[in-house]
Order: sequence, then C-alpha cells, then structure tokens
Amino acid sequence: MDQDKTRMAAEIVWSNWRDGLRFDGLPKECRPHTVQSAYAVQALLETISKERVVGWKIAATSAAGQSHIAVDGPMAGRLFAGRVRTHPATVRMGANNMRVAEAEFAFVLKRDLPPRDEKYDLQEVMKCVDTLHPAIEIPDSRFEDFTKAGAAQLVADNACAHWFVLGAASDVDWRGIDLSQHHVIMRNNGEVVVQGRGADVLGDPRIALTWLANQHHDRGEGLRAGQIITTGVCGKPSPISSGDHVVADFGIFGQVEVRFID
Repeated sequence: MDQDKTRMAAEIVWSNWRDGLRFDGLPKECRPHTVQSAYAVQALLETISKERVVGWKIAATSAAGQSHIAVDGPMAGRLFAGRVRTHPATVRMGANNMRVAEAEFAFVLKRDLPPRDEKYDLQEVMKCVDTLHPAIEIPDSRFEDFTKAGAAQLVADNACAHWFVLGAASDVDWRGIDLSQHHVIMRNNGEVVVQGRGADVLGDPRIALTWLANQHHDRGEGLRAGQIITTGVCGKPSPISSGDHVVADFGIFGQVEVRFID
C-alpha cells in the first residue's frame, strides 16, 4: 500500500483503540493483504498515538494462542508505555472484548540487537538479555470478530496488544535452567485455571525471543537495550471478568498478579 493508505489504516486502528470501539474490518482501500504491509501500518501507530514504545509482545507462539485468534504462526506487536503496569497491578476491563489473561515469560535486554545481514542464533540473543521476569498479558483486538480478521489485519492491529503487567526480575540463576520444562500455574480468585510450561512458547521462550530478533532483522528494524520482550502464552489464554484477581506463579522465578476492575 502507498503511504496515504497505510496511514489511513493506522489512524482507524488507533482511533478505535483510543475510544474503546470495535469495527468489522479495515476498509478495502486501506486493508493490508500482506504481513509486510501490515507491519508498516503497525509502525505508524507509534507516531499517530504519540505513545513511547518500551518493548515488544509476541503473539500466537503456541497452538492455543494461534487457535484463539485463528492464525497459523507468530506475530509481533509494540508495547506502549501507557499500557504497561508493574506488579502488583490493577487494570480496568473497560471495553476489552477478548477478556483473557495470559501467563508469559518476559525478558529485558541489556544490549541492542541491531538489524544485520546474518541471522542471530539463540546464544547470541541470550547474551544480550539482562533479566527474566514473570508477566501477564491482557490482549485485545479492535476487530469485532478477531477470529475472522486474518493475520495481516491482526498485525496491523498491533498483534492484539492491550495491557501488560511486568513482574519483578527473577533473583535466581535462571540461565542454567531449562525454561522449556519450567511449569507455570495461573490462578483466578485462588482457583487453578491454567497449567503450562515454557515449551508451549515455540518450544522455549528463548526460541521465541530469537524469532523476534530475526523477524526484526528481516524488516530492517532492531531490538534495543532496556526493551521488554514478552514471549507468548504458557498454557492457554484464561477468561477473566471484572472483580477477578489473577496470579501467575512461575515457581522459583516468582509471581505476578493483577486485579481487574470496571
């Protein structure tokens, strides 16, 4: 799409997000039909919203996550500063249509991962990581029926980013632990609602982070020191309602909690 149509699509997405509204789909004249054009729409959200990007989310890194939004592979979205909360958090449900919470491994970078001709391997990427955090993502979509929007429109919709809660950095030596086999439990109002593990996230949260570094490489972007990267749902998305108290328990890595209000 040309620049005017790309901007038109981004303005529609942002105005609906800002106002808590829904729409059936982007108009045909500005609807992206490729993931590449969709990421161009997403990139303009930062400019139009005047929000600061503090990191990235990876959506659909598990079979459950892909099924939830009816796509067949991962996608990336921007984490805006105004949508990030620290543990313990309180979040308004507002017009959230998805109404799910997701337990996720998150990393904070200590060094840049700039775009380059050669792809990054997992070891290189992990050397650029500073800390590991338990996290909860509360996604949403601006589409009335996000299961019918398709991958390109969902990428333009910031990969269903909405709220994000970051837990404290783990104080254990997590680098020597097999994250793929690490279990995660989510409780809602004290009841276990999800049991997952790191393997749910593209086989390992570190693999998901490496995917993101290389996906940004392919688009000529990079990841920057200090950015938060949340890697996708462990287990499955769990339904939430106003009044719920959700705790994601990452065992030795710590817990993260959020309360939902009207």
